[in-house]
Amino acid sequence: MSKLDEIRTWLRRRLPDLLAENRVPGAAVAVCAGDETIDVAAGTLNTATGVEATVDSLFQIGSVTKVLTATLAMQLVDEGMLDLDAPVRTYLPEFRIADERAAERVTVRQLMCHVGGFEGDIFTDTGKGDDCLEKYVGVLHQVPQLFEPGEMFSYNNAGFCVLGRIVEVVRGKPFDVCMRTHLFTPLGLTHAANDPYEAIIHRTAVGHIEPAPGAPLEPTRVWALARSNAPAGSMLAMRPRDLLVFARMHLAGGLGPDGGSVLSPASVRAMQRPQVTLPDINQGTAWGLGWELFDLPGGTVFGHDGNTIGQSAFLRAVPGRDVALAILTNGGLPRPVHTEIAGRVLHELGGVEPPRQPTPDPAAPSPDASRYVGTYVSSTCETAVSQDEEGRLWLERTPIGITAELDEVPYRTELVAWRGDTLLPVEPERGAHAPLAFLGDDGEGHALYLHTGRADRRVSS
Repeated sequence: MSKLDEIRTWLRRRLPDLLAENRVPGAAVAVCAGDETIDVAAGTLNTATGVEATVDSLFQIGSVTKVLTATLAMQLVDEGMLDLDAPVRTYLPEFRIADERAAERVTVRQLMCHVGGFEGDIFTDTGKGDDCLEKYVGVLHQVPQLFEPGEMFSYNNAGFCVLGRIVEVVRGKPFDVCMRTHLFTPLGLTHAANDPYEAIIHRTAVGHIEPAPGAPLEPTRVWALARSNAPAGSMLAMRPRDLLVFARMHLAGGLGPDGGSVLSPASVRAMQRPQVTLPDINQGTAWGLGWELFDLPGGTVFGHDGNTIGQSAFLRAVPGRDVALAILTNGGLPRPVHTEIAGRVLHELGGVEPPRQPTPDPAAPSPDASRYVGTYVSSTCETAVSQDEEGRLWLERTPIGITAELDEVPYRTELVAWRGDTLLPVEPERGAHAPLAFLGDDGEGHALYLHTGRADRRVSS
């Protein structure tokens, strides 16, 4: 029995229990090593209907879509139609954000590696028509600039929507048509859907959310976010096996399953080359052009995670080993599921050791609160950091805007020291103790940003 066969046997036995332990209604997993792919599914796609998950079921891949969007842009680079270091306005003269000087300088490359510097969580619904991306770019004129373009990393959904608009302007056709024509078709993807109208003809998962802390999971009332956010990951749904066909193309130097070129080897290498170092938040070492990069014992891994309304996706690939893994889920606590499966697959097939998940130390000393206490705000949440009479540090996050409308629950936890200006929450969120980095200085000794992958700016001390 090969190692891949052993992984399949283990997944068939372990996956149902792993989902039950983490309240995940359903999941589908695919693993490839060389030319062989195995896939396994368990659980249900919708707890209201009881439809079972299968290996051919479609799940939303969320922000993993960004790597496909980046690939569409790099195809244009290959064809000499796009210059990564040109300002966005070279292709979109109408591009406006609140800071006119920044708007003139932001480049295509900066969009692709999340260093554009403007507020990134803009989920404005501009309709279902083919002009939704054009209209979306038009609503960004009041979006604030958080820092100078290129200064630091801050995850930016809006930036990828702008990138998607560039793709459709240069191609002269709607973004979803570009996706199907230039990726789905040459890769031979048969179980991939750009929107609910395509997804409905497949066996498709529904996301599940917790309406209140500790309450039973319920199917979400909304299947997807707005079409205007499609390039960032609001709609694309796939089965894991099809997602791995895309990943294997990147492992194979841009060659598709039929041996034809989908992307040049130079562009494949460029996408995996570090562009910006990440803060110490346990999410990766650096970001490339679309890909998140992990420098791990035993080798480098590239990948991306994705979250939509009640669905989560994880994609990992090991260059040089021809190994890739896709895990797609529809609610509950998906990260522990990913941690256990990826831990075994990446170690046994890829020869690398996944990062250890941080665990708060109850005996850790209380951090010096003066640098951290204050209120930090983004377009989706307000986070208050305070100190109690005993000197303990507390974080309270309140959803605002679209996250509040989608029933995102508030989050409160004590913070304890971890590494330097990066603290750990005592209470896990979605099954993980995600580190929080406090960066910069407001001139009075206070942190200027609370960084969780996104830089939320301080508004008070």
